[in-house]
Order: sequence, then C-alpha cells, then structure tokens
Amino acid sequence: MPVYEYLCNDCGPFTEMRPMAECDEPHDCPRCDTEAPRVILTAPAFFCMSSDKRKAHATNERSSNAPKTVAEYKASHGAGCGCCSTKPSRLIKQSKSGAKSFPTARPWMISH
Repeated sequence: MPVYEYLCNDCGPFTEMRPMAECDEPHDCPRCDTEAPRVILTAPAFFCMSSDKRKAHATNERSSNAPKTVAEYKASHGAGCGCCSTKPSRLIKQSKSGAKSFPTARPWMISH
C-alpha cells in the first residue's frame, strides 16, 4: 500500500498508509480526529521502499476473493516441488479424502 499525505488545519501534515482505492478520500487526523484532506507535499514514497517490503505490502493487499492464479502459484515454487507437481511420487499415497500418507518412507514413525 502506498503512503499518502494529509493536512490537518489544526495539527499540520501527517502521513498514512492506505489502499490505492481510498487515495482521494479524506482521513481522520491521528491527534485531533478531525477530517483532513489529502495533499501532495512530496513525491510518492512507495517506490523508495525495498523490494522485500513492497512484496510484503502487495501480499497483504491481496484480497481473499482474488487468490493466486495457477501460474502465480507454480511460479512461487521451484521446479520439482512435491506439493504441486503433476508426477505422482512413489513414496506418497493419497486417500479419497485428500489425506497424504508415506507408507514406505519410515514405517516406524507415527504420522500426524
């Protein structure tokens, strides 16, 4: 989420991190709780963030009704990933309910 600037008539300027959909709406001042309009005092700070921080904000911004596409999901896993590969493993057995078991891997271990 980008950081926007607002100007309170009594307290002065302040910044707030908000979704882009709410960029033009006024925001309540954190000190006096009066409604303050958005102003542009400096250049946007979103692109000055580190790539890790931008990625974290983008992940948090993703809504539950817009999940990752199959291509996005597969791109986030390496080649040969066991959770999304199409080649069945001989060590993993899957029941009709979707539960996985590993019958030949370590028969003496109790699975959870």
